[in-house]
Amino acid sequence: MENMFNLKGKVALVTGASYGIGFAIAKAFANAGATIVFNDIKQEFVDKGLAGYEAEGIKAKGYVCDVTDEDAVNALVATIEKEVGVIDILVNNAGIIKRIPMHEMSAAEFRQVIDVDLNAPFICAKAVIPSMMKKGGGKIINICSMMSELGRETVSAYAAAKGGLKMLTRNIASEYGEYNIQCNGIGPGYIATPQTAPLRERQADGSRHPFDSFIIAKTPAARWGKPEDLAGPAVFLASEASNFVNGHVLYVDGGILAYIGKQPK
Repeated sequence: MENMFNLKGKVALVTGASYGIGFAIAKAFANAGATIVFNDIKQEFVDKGLAGYEAEGIKAKGYVCDVTDEDAVNALVATIEKEVGVIDILVNNAGIIKRIPMHEMSAAEFRQVIDVDLNAPFICAKAVIPSMMKKGGGKIINICSMMSELGRETVSAYAAAKGGLKMLTRNIASEYGEYNIQCNGIGPGYIATPQTAPLRERQADGSRHPFDSFIIAKTPAARWGKPEDLAGPAVFLASEASNFVNGHVLYVDGGILAYIGKQPK
């Protein structure tokens, strides 16, 4: 059973994995035996990530790369193959969100979110698939979202991108499954990260932030997720244990998508 989840000898590229969800997933891969490679858009972020991995006793290689730049991604993949080895596992984790009411959002702002959250996973997957085909298999994991299924105020571009990423996941699975390439998604719920910290701060009177109360009430687990909650699902989808799982989005959301919510008192 342990061998089914063993990633020893595998090279894993996790985009945008200097911190947060990507860092937690890469750490889990490393603990399962994988060699970790990651990128970020600025050297300062890469340096922060390298320091974080070193503190965890993980030898990772970090590169500066804009995942929306196809030429830069192709060059990154070629460098990784030369310096580390063929990429066995790709996690398309890099992403952004702009919380702007749709009628106030510019087309340029909409395009930027689509570019990072949907076009970039296409570019990165396209770059690694040929070598995966030659090698006889590979794993692609797209970080989707509950917004792959739901909509809410101010996230029109993000929901459009993540809904599209769900369908890109299914199409990669459909097109390349015969090459022993499995492409699946992980849909995190609301995760406690530095980006969401302001939404969890106690108010001046000691009460919960309204959004914090909203999430707790909507989640059967009655808590925010932790980045570590994604570790097991990610290792599963990266390992031989998931060799016949393809085109699936695994929602790690504490049960939000299954829950209608509490009855008002």
